[in-house]
Amino acid sequence: MTTMTEASVREFKMPDVGEGLTEAEILKWYVQPGDTVTDGQVVCEVETAKAAVELPIPYDGVVRELHFPEGTTVDVGTSIIAVDVAGGAAPAEPAEAAPAAAAPAPAPEPEEEQPQGRQPVLVGYGVAASSTKRRPRERASPAPAQAASAIQGELNGRSNGHSAVKERPLAKPPVRKLAKDLGVDLATVVPTGPDGIITREDVHAAVAPPKAPEPVAAPAAAPAAAPAPVVGFDGARETRIPVKGVRKATAAAMVGSAFTAPHVTEFVTVDVTRTLKLVEELKQDKDMQGLRVNPLLLIAKALLVAIKRNPEINASWDEANQEIVLKHYVNLGIAAATPRGLIVPNIKDAHAKTLPQLAESLAELVSTAREGKTSPAAMQGGTVTITNVGVFGVDTGTPILNPGESAILAVGAIKLQPWVHKGKVKPRQVTTLALSFDHRLVDGELGSKVLADVAAVLEQPKRLITWA
Repeated sequence: MTTMTEASVREFKMPDVGEGLTEAEILKWYVQPGDTVTDGQVVCEVETAKAAVELPIPYDGVVRELHFPEGTTVDVGTSIIAVDVAGGAAPAEPAEAAPAAAAPAPAPEPEEEQPQGRQPVLVGYGVAASSTKRRPRERASPAPAQAASAIQGELNGRSNGHSAVKERPLAKPPVRKLAKDLGVDLATVVPTGPDGIITREDVHAAVAPPKAPEPVAAPAAAPAAAPAPVVGFDGARETRIPVKGVRKATAAAMVGSAFTAPHVTEFVTVDVTRTLKLVEELKQDKDMQGLRVNPLLLIAKALLVAIKRNPEINASWDEANQEIVLKHYVNLGIAAATPRGLIVPNIKDAHAKTLPQLAESLAELVSTAREGKTSPAAMQGGTVTITNVGVFGVDTGTPILNPGESAILAVGAIKLQPWVHKGKVKPRQVTTLALSFDHRLVDGELGSKVLADVAAVLEQPKRLITWA
């Protein structure tokens, strides 16, 4: 069997997958110790403060060790996986995985003897490719049905003056590490896996608390016991959820924004009946075939037209230099609710896109966000944002600015309401828009002009042509 040397081991460190990030959480491992990997192969998925990212390994070889389990938050620059680039042997079994037993170890059979300096093969992962002989399978631990007879045999051996010799429990390295972390002696665990191998479930079962004894009934003269507290919907009184990853970063950013930029929010209610009719017409247009056309697309275009007419709204506040930075491009952010929390990816240079191009970019942005594949770069450099709270049936809200931006537009639910149209009360499709802006660089006049322009375009969509 080929010996793995430290010189052949490469440590892959947690990279900075986003600008200035300091840590990431390991969401899922795609490999295990003993697996062969190739350069560029994805070995794990991690979640940063901005997005979930898959990490490829830059080596060819055999996985020797995973340094952290799933769910662990690791600092950037910390080694997370060791790979034996020699590729000729399975990983060495950790020394601490050996069970602590007072009885002496059994003498090895001749064919299992190993020269000094060689490492034992991990149970469940086979032998190395360079080995000339297959290692005999260790004898399986007694199955649950045979446990009683095995124990009786051990007791008989002791009664005859002979000390019984314990067999080494069969378990894979991750299971041995789990047992060590939980303080479980594998020799006391009843295996349920094939060939008597101890599984993770067996280890957890060994540490499960014993069933509480039935309470003894109180004497008749004793006072009545206090009523039990009412439990929650899932049978528990409370549930604590760690705040980390995207949700933690979002919370910090919103607190920083709310207490740094003086927010002002203005509202306008607008008749969008003509906009909805245009949406239906565009769906039949040959230039829009295969594209997703919805009200959000025209609302985004309306905001871009309003910014073109009022470019001072597209700016940021430079606190360090005490300057207002005017942006001559629009990276349009779209707030998206995902299972990992709220994220705001943006469409780069949205101001330069045609309507079909904008529709394509919107569809790609939404699809990527729902799949949890949004890259950190897609969430950087935004200049203005749209948040569509109407999809939840909400009329409108007072949105908080995305850090570094000067304005955010909230779109409420579109509802059929009585509306005065051409001097008569008629049922019309109506929505409420809310524009929050940073009052350090956007005054009430500028904010009002932008919001009024968006409303005017949505009320009369032909302005998309005359104002564009």
